Amino acid sequence: QVQLVESGGGLVQAGGSLRLSCTASRISSTIFSFNRMAWYRQAPGNQRELVADITSDGSTNYVDSVKGRFTISRDNFRNKVYLQMNNLEPEDTAVYYCHLGDGFWGQGTQVTVSA
Repeated sequence: QVQLVESGGGLVQAGGSLRLSCTASRISSTIFSFNRMAWYRQAPGNQRELVADITSDGSTNYVDSVKGRFTISRDNFRNKVYLQMNNLEPEDTAVYYCHLGDGFWGQGTQVTVSA
């Protein structure tokens, strides 16, 4: 069973930056590289939403609210995906989840942005 572990969340003031990391284990680098990777987030009372994703060929996609502020990247040799978050806003406060392929989820990491 593939495991995903996120890290890098925390408390930051508005305008600050955080870098989230997600490491996939129990999966070969080759298989990892073939899979779409994504970051989702869920704020209290809200549905989980897609923040950004990156395909096997490196194409990226972002929700409009984070365009120009967040960058998703991947390191297929290390089975990692990253989310660089700059100019954070209080509205970015949520639990951020890593997602692999069609159905594997991490446990989430809390991001809290104070005004």
